[in-house]
Amino acid sequence: MSPRGVAIPDLRERLFAAAERVVARGGAAALTSRAVTDEAQCAKGVLHAHFAGLDEFVAALVLDRFSRSARGAEALADRVGRGTVADNLVDFAAALLDSLDPAVVGLAMTRPTASLHTRRALEAGEPGYAAMQESVAGYLEAEQGAGRVPGGADPHILALALVGTVHHLLMTRSPDPDFDARATCGRLVTALLGPPGRGPA
Repeated sequence: MSPRGVAIPDLRERLFAAAERVVARGGAAALTSRAVTDEAQCAKGVLHAHFAGLDEFVAALVLDRFSRSARGAEALADRVGRGTVADNLVDFAAALLDSLDPAVVGLAMTRPTASLHTRRALEAGEPGYAAMQESVAGYLEAEQGAGRVPGGADPHILALALVGTVHHLLMTRSPDPDFDARATCGRLVTALLGPPGRGPA
């Protein structure tokens, strides 16, 4: 347990990771301020010292994971001409699909105040699905310019279909220990791009 009054390095991430472990073990109902601070081995009042309440904390967790996924989409620009287009897209999509536990997403959707915090932050410019879609489209345009995506393909529609479908899965799927995010994203990318060598229909 961290001593009272001693600064905790990377406190936000420590609390976020603790919350994800709590939810993974016990579901959404297990997520309380006390459960998070106990899991993070922090003093009981630490969460409320940095967040207005559990709803704000849940919103901050979701926004942080959205931001991480948006950075992953931006990083596709560094992979133009490297690997295969399909593998690069699957890497991004699988990371996005694994970025949040379905129970955490459920909390953010069903707790009105958490949902409001999240929506307002996105409207104010916090990176979310729109930013991811833009980055994926930019990546596909660059690969199209390099001749690795057919000229007749529409990068913006492909990006919308990929990010939108993964968004839907992230928001609606039930917790399932046997769910294979990478395999699912592989099938999705193949449906969008076509089998290797054929390109989008």
